[in-house]
Amino acid sequence: MCTVVLLRRPGQPWPLLLAANRDEMLARPSRVPGRHWADRPNVVAGMDEQAGGTWLGINDEGVVAAVMNRVGSLGPAPDARSRGELVLEALDHADAAVAADALAALNARAYRAFNLVVADDRDAYWVKGLGRNGPPSVEVTSIPAGLSMLTARDLNDTTCPRIRAFKPRFEAASAPDPDADDWRAWAALLAARGGPGEAEATMTIEADERGFGTVSASLIGLPQPGHHVGRADAAPVWRFAAGQPDRVAFAPVTTLRLPAAARARH
Repeated sequence: MCTVVLLRRPGQPWPLLLAANRDEMLARPSRVPGRHWADRPNVVAGMDEQAGGTWLGINDEGVVAAVMNRVGSLGPAPDARSRGELVLEALDHADAAVAADALAALNARAYRAFNLVVADDRDAYWVKGLGRNGPPSVEVTSIPAGLSMLTARDLNDTTCPRIRAFKPRFEAASAPDPDADDWRAWAALLAARGGPGEAEATMTIEADERGFGTVSASLIGLPQPGHHVGRADAAPVWRFAAGQPDRVAFAPVTTLRLPAAARARH
C-alpha cells in the first residue's frame, strides 16, 4: 500500500511539498530516478524494469505525478495495461490541469484499479479508476489546499488506519524547508514503524512472508516560478531513499531542471 502526502500552499515560495513511500514486492527490479526514456527526455522518474513504467516522476515543465494500487489490486494482470504508464502519460503534459483533462478521457477498465496524483505549483488532482469491475470512466477530483494523504483507498479516507494515524502527525509536524534543505520532520514520519501486524498503521513496512514491503521513499518540493535561492532561480527538489527510509539515507536527485514552461505560464 503506497502512500502519498501532499501539502498545497498556494502563494508560498514552495507551493507544493510531497512525500511518498513506495510499497512493492522487494524482488521487483527498478532503477532510481533518472532520465530513463529516450522518447521522453524531459521526464525524471524511477523506472519499473518489469513493466517499463514508473510509480513517481517529474517533468522539466514542473509537473509531478504518482500512481498507487487500490485495495485488492496488487500486481499486474495479463489482460490489463500497466498502471506505470499512467504516470508517463500525465508527464506528457506541461500543466497539471491539462494532464487531468487528458486522463479523464481514459478507459478505466483497461487498467487494474488505481489512484493517481498529478500536480504542479498551481493545481493538484486525484484521478481514480476502479478497473474492469468499475465504471469505464475515471473520476477526477481537485485536491484542496492544505495537507492531504492518499493510499489504496480514497483521498483522506480515515477508514484507512495509516491515514487515521498519520495525517494528524503530518499536519502537526514542521513543514519541510527546501531553501534550507530541511526535510527532517517528514523524513522521520516516512520512516515510522508500528508493531507486529500493524502494517496499515505504519509508514514503513517490513517485508512480509510474500516479500512485500517498503522499497523506497521520496521527498519533493516544487517552487513558485520566480522564487530564488540565493541569486539563482529555484529548481524542483527531489530527495530519494533507495530503500526503507529508516535504514537508507535520502540523497538528492541531481538531474532536475528549472521548470521554464511553468515560469512562462505565470
